[in-house]
Amino acid sequence: MRLAAVSALLILGAGSAAARDARPLSQDDVDWLRRDSFELDSATVAMYRDLGRSRLFDRQLDGRISDDLPAPITTLINSYEAANTPTEQLLTNLRDEQDKIKNMPEGDDKAAARKAQQQHANDLLQQAQEIEMLHAIYGPNQLKEQMVWFWLNHFSVYGAKGRVRWVAADYVQNTIRPHALGKFRDLVMATLESPAMMEFLDNAQNAKGHVNENYARELMELHTLGVGSGYTQQDVQQLALILTGAGVAPLRDPAAMRPRVAEMVVRNGMFEFNPRRHDFSDKVLLGHKIKGSGFDEITEAVDIITKQPACAQFVSKKLAEYFVSDNPPPELVAKMARTFQRTDGDIAEVLQTMFDSKELAASYGKKFKDPMQFVVSSVRMAYDGKPIANAKPLLNWLNQLGEPVFGRLTPDGWPLDSTGWSSSGQMAKRFEIAGAIGTGNNRLLTPEGQPKMGGDFPMLTTRLYYDTFDAKLSAPTRDALAKATTQQEWNTFLLSSPDFNYR
Repeated sequence: MRLAAVSALLILGAGSAAARDARPLSQDDVDWLRRDSFELDSATVAMYRDLGRSRLFDRQLDGRISDDLPAPITTLINSYEAANTPTEQLLTNLRDEQDKIKNMPEGDDKAAARKAQQQHANDLLQQAQEIEMLHAIYGPNQLKEQMVWFWLNHFSVYGAKGRVRWVAADYVQNTIRPHALGKFRDLVMATLESPAMMEFLDNAQNAKGHVNENYARELMELHTLGVGSGYTQQDVQQLALILTGAGVAPLRDPAAMRPRVAEMVVRNGMFEFNPRRHDFSDKVLLGHKIKGSGFDEITEAVDIITKQPACAQFVSKKLAEYFVSDNPPPELVAKMARTFQRTDGDIAEVLQTMFDSKELAASYGKKFKDPMQFVVSSVRMAYDGKPIANAKPLLNWLNQLGEPVFGRLTPDGWPLDSTGWSSSGQMAKRFEIAGAIGTGNNRLLTPEGQPKMGGDFPMLTTRLYYDTFDAKLSAPTRDALAKATTQQEWNTFLLSSPDFNYR
């Protein structure tokens, strides 16, 4: 008897009364839930059965689904310096390290200190990457976790630039995460005030007489309005002037300011608006006159930009590209854009419009997973809530697939369409990773720095599989699974199958 059939009989015979009596999910339920989450696990399915689609979705959107992670995962994250050290303290430590190294005489000791500082920065970035992966895998509100990843990519920062490594964890947890389902305008302001964005796109160097247009250009082109939306080079120049003085707060006591000037300073965490670096001339942005007044110019400019019809269209299209189709139907995008404008950029309302659409339902099984989705979904399906002890293999797999967290050198973020992720080389690498997960030949369960624990592999032929995946498997995938001679091989075939790689 084939392995899958034997497993099915064992599961059906040993299933609890609660499992047997659980309301079966329709194929539409399964398809919807696979799009709503990174991938199914037993806890997500149980929550869906308990609440139903509408109540689950409403609770996801309004934050009534807890963000709490399993206790072992929380303990792991809390062991990271990047998670338990305030951003200002991290940057102060960096400053002190740099001062110490600067004052050292040239020689081997100075070179070793520089190398140690570089390793420290790399460790902090790795911790930030691992924190994001662990939230994506274990976060109960899977829609929110997808939106955190979406916005982290939309407002992309490159981890290896400058001090970004030191503030990357703060960027995800304190900039992106709190605003992932809120108002888009608030999210733009949060990214604008984040030290990661100020460092990456150089606005920390943007000052009167030394204007840097980099962030102003990307704010309109990549974050809000999109190419071809009608803004001009003059708008970029004017926005750059508006943004002069916005940057990262100094870690040393600033020189004394006149009281009238000091009153105009704005501090929010590590963000600082310094009026002495600001151009106070009047500006004209997208046809709107903005009087030179200091920080209020920035909030006024963001209001103007995010209320543009082009902003509603641009953001709605990007969301539809992520969730629905590489080439989303214009009618759906227009409907989402109308919701965006009607609700003043309420992200949750725009998602509601999209998830209620016939276009989303028509796209089930046709959206190819990007590398992040593939890795996260594979671990969710294979380990089904079992806490891992070492997240480093997750990063290695994303590196191999070419989509590391904080790894995009250019500010445009990783592509949302399948063309960048479906080459023959990519698929061969996915098969290798599916094998590493399916056979247990990885170090996920071994705490970093300890000898590898042996032989433990996941069991994918579970009630979860038979209740959700089994009914819709294609004939080629069934044929491949039938040829598996071990559970490990069966796992590998399922995780690398088209049925699993499309959602």
